[in-house]
Amino acid sequence: MTFPIPVIDLAAATAPGAPAELLDAVREATETVGIIQVINHGVPESLITDFNQHIGRLLDLPRDRKAELASPTGHPYRGWRQWPDDFGRLELERFNVGQFDNAEHARAAGLPEEYAGLYAHENVWPADDPDLRELTFRYLGAGQSVAERVLGLYARAQGLPDDAFPASPLPYLTFTVNNYPTWTYPDTANDEDKLLLLEHADGSAVTILAQGGDYEGLQIQLPDGNWLPVPITPGALQVFSGTLLTRWTNGRLRPARHRVVAGGSVTRRSVAIFCYPGLEQVLKPLSPFVDPGEETDYEPVTQWELVKDGVADYLKVFGRPAQVSAWREGRPYVAELAENSAGR
Repeated sequence: MTFPIPVIDLAAATAPGAPAELLDAVREATETVGIIQVINHGVPESLITDFNQHIGRLLDLPRDRKAELASPTGHPYRGWRQWPDDFGRLELERFNVGQFDNAEHARAAGLPEEYAGLYAHENVWPADDPDLRELTFRYLGAGQSVAERVLGLYARAQGLPDDAFPASPLPYLTFTVNNYPTWTYPDTANDEDKLLLLEHADGSAVTILAQGGDYEGLQIQLPDGNWLPVPITPGALQVFSGTLLTRWTNGRLRPARHRVVAGGSVTRRSVAIFCYPGLEQVLKPLSPFVDPGEETDYEPVTQWELVKDGVADYLKVFGRPAQVSAWREGRPYVAELAENSAGR
């Protein structure tokens, strides 16, 4: 049995009277591999192009200039940072943006005070490119719209009303740009021996991703454990199902377990928008996916409970000693790179 990654015309699939074969393709993909690609998704091509030009300009700056854009408090999800492997070779360069620039902006948007501390560590923007901030937040809003439409589509593919998955007036969103360097080190015999991003599933409801580059470095895990490259489809966005969607559906919809392997002759870039319900949302299997009296492995939990300790949890698993020290001392963290590393 094959598990293709379908390319779905989102406008056609979400229109009244959508073709049954489209809905069937969505249902099969979400129940087996947890990923679809969408075209005709409504995100303006000009927005994606303009954003890529501006973020590319930032990521092409000399390293000492980019280091000025590291979080001043060492927050791993704000601003610029690089991530080397155990030999000091750059695997990943990243620019992170919070949904709100700071706690004051979060309160002004209607976020309750008990959650505002998530934004106590401010976003970091280049002073010489004021347009990047505006483009980023426009992109974030466009990705949110795609996520909401996709969740409606996933419900319809299960034979449910479009609003079956809970919607929040103020969903929780995060935004990440990843740059993956070319990998030209002689000690790696095969590019696929080298993972630039370790295999994982996102904790979101859905993740909206745009990928670019000259090779299919993004791979999705199949039910049999094998890995399938995600085709680079011009104009398409990739939609990953996260573990939250699995929780809502009592395990019916599979989370997309994915990774990134080395390869290619140019830097590979991805732009990811992670979409969650509001922080107050109680997360548990929804009634259409649980029979009366049926036991479930998914205990109720709020979105806030899942994210409030996110930095500490991340650093506990992935943090290098120097990074953990920087965070505890409230100062910027810039990773050391080997002399032969890309990105110096």
